Amino acid sequence: MHPAALPIDHLLAQTQVNVTKRTGPGGQHRNKVQTAVVLIHDPTGVSAEASERRSQQENRQVAIRRLRLRLALDHRTPAPGGPSPLWQSRVHGGRIVVAVTHDDYPALVAEALDHLAAHRLAMSETAAALGVTASQLAGLFRKEPQAWTVLNRRRAAAGLPVLK
Repeated sequence: MHPAALPIDHLLAQTQVNVTKRTGPGGQHRNKVQTAVVLIHDPTGVSAEASERRSQQENRQVAIRRLRLRLALDHRTPAPGGPSPLWQSRVHGGRIVVAVTHDDYPALVAEALDHLAAHRLAMSETAAALGVTASQLAGLFRKEPQAWTVLNRRRAAAGLPVLK
């Protein structure tokens, strides 16, 4: 299972959680209290941090979301033989139904990137293997600017045209 698809408690069991202070806007509370959260996923070395909120708990939630997305974008695992049960539950009538803010989004992006890597970044082949259209697959990445950038950088590195 891709680390981005792990339940949060399992992901955190593999993660170093550090709290610290950060400077910047937010007044004395931000400057004197350890509200910044830095997460480092031990097996991969991928990290994420959040410090823009005044609450450590809010920053922790943001950091977890960022870590899951960064794992999805930066860490590849072998693609499963076909769409996962999670993927199948999110595809209805050839459409991918998930909001970018939903907890499932990073896991779906990770699965799509793993399948794209297995199909040498061919959108049509990958989409067919996942039971969606190429435009739906591209739309999954368009929802999140970082995901869109990573996809196009990989395509450019492979000598393929970037997607518009």
